[in-house]
Amino acid sequence: MADAADAVSLDRFRSSDLQISTKNDMSHVTDADLAVERALREILKAERPEDGILGEEYGTQGSTSRQWIIDPIDGTANFLRGVPNWATLIALAIDGRPVVGVASAPAFGKRWWAARGSGAWLADGAAPARRLSASRVDSLDEASLSFQSIAQWDEAGYLDSLIDLSRTVWRDRAYGDMWSYGLLAEGLVDVVAEFGVKEYDIAPFVVIVEEAGGRFTAINGNESIAERSSLATNGLLHDAVLERLAQTHS
Repeated sequence: MADAADAVSLDRFRSSDLQISTKNDMSHVTDADLAVERALREILKAERPEDGILGEEYGTQGSTSRQWIIDPIDGTANFLRGVPNWATLIALAIDGRPVVGVASAPAFGKRWWAARGSGAWLADGAAPARRLSASRVDSLDEASLSFQSIAQWDEAGYLDSLIDLSRTVWRDRAYGDMWSYGLLAEGLVDVVAEFGVKEYDIAPFVVIVEEAGGRFTAINGNESIAERSSLATNGLLHDAVLERLAQTHS
């Protein structure tokens, strides 16, 4: 599925005739988003016809007990500007819990994947795939944080909490979109948090982060992927971040 998605998306990336439109929520969608999701749905129709699907562009169909969750291009705003920070996200959830996850970023030449009990892995260019481990940083003052977007935190009423957290950690950056979670699974970032996320934005990374030894919840600590927020850490820092956010949020 990831190979098929990459073939479609790369062909349209930085193309001069890319078609861009605006959805009802004022976010952008390109012809590549639509074509990738159609391609993946066709594969699932042939290979897993009994399974349900939740996709960003074409909605929900079928059963939710076994459900494929698809974001055809996570980082559409990057894609349409020619920025290579985007990926196709594919997850399989059983009874609402992601059990398989793939994030394929062909413009980076990277693909992260994981399955429950099988570890998290990265294929990076021509190098052999390697197993991933989250960092062992255990103190916030030594931690690297990716907070995604100031506007997200402001709109959610957590701007003061973000400022406090940024003053507490060693380093803060907004790497953005899927890349933050990939860096976390690789052990290069220690904390990732964001708001305004849907199931298809985070489902594969729940498996990837946890199989790398990290932890993944919502900002409130809930483990559901439907909370519209996310907090991913190396595991060692998770409780400290949850506590800090709870203390500073009014």
